[in-house]
Amino acid sequence: MKSSEAKKIIVITGPTATGKSAIGIALAKEIGGEVVSADSMQVYKYMDIGTAKPTKEEMRGIAHHMIDVVPPWEDYSVARYVKEASLCVEGILSSKKIPIIVGGTGLYIDSLIRGHGFVSRPDPELRKKLEEKYDTDGGEAMLLELSNLDKKRAEKLHPNDKKRIVRAFEAVLSGNVPISRHDEKTKTLPPRYSAIKIALTYTDRALLYERIDRRVDAMITAGLKDEVAELLKKGVSKNATAMQAIGYKEMQSVLDKTADLSTAAEIIKTQSRRYAKRQMTWLRRDDNIKWIAMDSTRSAAPGSTGNSTHTQYARMILEMINEAK
Repeated sequence: MKSSEAKKIIVITGPTATGKSAIGIALAKEIGGEVVSADSMQVYKYMDIGTAKPTKEEMRGIAHHMIDVVPPWEDYSVARYVKEASLCVEGILSSKKIPIIVGGTGLYIDSLIRGHGFVSRPDPELRKKLEEKYDTDGGEAMLLELSNLDKKRAEKLHPNDKKRIVRAFEAVLSGNVPISRHDEKTKTLPPRYSAIKIALTYTDRALLYERIDRRVDAMITAGLKDEVAELLKKGVSKNATAMQAIGYKEMQSVLDKTADLSTAAEIIKTQSRRYAKRQMTWLRRDDNIKWIAMDSTRSAAPGSTGNSTHTQYARMILEMINEAK
């Protein structure tokens, strides 16, 4: 394989419930590929139902990477994802197979493709002190102080953005370059991979929402509440990042008896629709994405895999890839 071809990858993305996993698997079957998940919640072990992880049967013998990477009591960062996912991609390429990145976490996908690194993380004690300072002094005061350390970064942040304000302070106080300077430097670096990006969508938003509703109902029937209960029994904190995922937070309310199951289900559906909108907003910023408009006449049920519908879409994607060469 020529060096110019060695870094080529395929990305299958789109909002939740569009059938990315099943179509990604069908494409892998067609071209001899392996799947690398780009889902910020599928990295967690023991969280299968609420994250819609494909089962072994649904994987249809296709190797999957970046699923069940860490226990749910650990935090997981985009920097760690890029480090570990890029190793998976390189391994697939070295075996003369094609990496297919499948998922809806846009930040993970974009960061994997881009060539820059990340500002290293400081020790947890510094983060804790900065978070306490934010809670005590407030966002306005923190931003004013940050403007003396990293003015360009401070100008881009909102006082309510606690996470990014704290992170900007961390970068400077840990002896690293300011985040704004780091970003400017890395913008000039070439991308890590040459990606053909395909996004699935539904021109009929009502159909997408119907699919989301059906998926939520299926998750609850499959035992989402019990899955959340098991996580709590394992000692996973209610405040853990993993437990803030859509579905898991709402099921905690059911277990706490502060909400009934039907109310929680409606909240999960609403939150999932809002998440789909945010995903679409993120994806529309990328002019290099090629879109496939799904339609009701060829739409398979959410969660179903291995049928002719998925193969049809996989072959459609393959045609788009060949045209792009």
